[in-house]
Amino acid sequence: MRSLVTAGLAIWLASCASFSAGPDIVGRVDGLMPVDAVLLGEQHDAASHQRMHRQVIEALTRRGALAAVVVEMAEQGHSTAGLPRDAGEASVRTALQWDDRAWPWAAYGPAVMAAVRAGVPVLGGNLPRSRMREAMADTTLDRQLPGPALKAQQQAIRLGHCGALPESQIGPMTRVQVGRDQAMARTVAGALQPGQTVLLLAGAGHVAPDLGVPRHLPAALRVAPVVLPPVATGKDYCRDFRRSS
Repeated sequence: MRSLVTAGLAIWLASCASFSAGPDIVGRVDGLMPVDAVLLGEQHDAASHQRMHRQVIEALTRRGALAAVVVEMAEQGHSTAGLPRDAGEASVRTALQWDDRAWPWAAYGPAVMAAVRAGVPVLGGNLPRSRMREAMADTTLDRQLPGPALKAQQQAIRLGHCGALPESQIGPMTRVQVGRDQAMARTVAGALQPGQTVLLLAGAGHVAPDLGVPRHLPAALRVAPVVLPPVATGKDYCRDFRRSS
């Protein structure tokens, strides 16, 4: 299912250029309103992106416009719904079954807690790890993207793994990516509230209009994907990947 993402697509394509001089992310998101969902795509190791998460959450809650925050960083089925606004960080992390090894709480915790303090539920959106193997073998996921988009997603998997994956693993890994996008899309759709906006926090690839979460959202939704600009870290990602493989 396709979403109405024409405006968001323009933002996605122009994001690096338009944000390169120090983005006013709050103003940018505010200018998109009203929409049913904002999909904010980040670089996972860019601290400035996680600070922007909090800025957007605080701005939307001040307007009373935030229905929920869906995060890639926690698995589908876990939620802070039902926790009081003054819940401690330990309780929030337990509710979300947060994995600090994969997603450092020091980076993401401030944004999550900003939502909790505002009484806004934070929902895990990622495909549960227990379902990853099932997704890898599920050939029906190959048909969830049209041919060109599927090939582009497969190429993204190759590049994302620095060309080090055996070709036999490209298909299964692509299915996992599609399954994760579907899980996040279902969580976003399930959190919708009339007159409010759901915010998704995920990696940049997951919010790509033609490949990611927008592809799996109901067509009637007003969706705005926004990819934050790449941040130079000085890391050699492929060298580090090969060392850890």
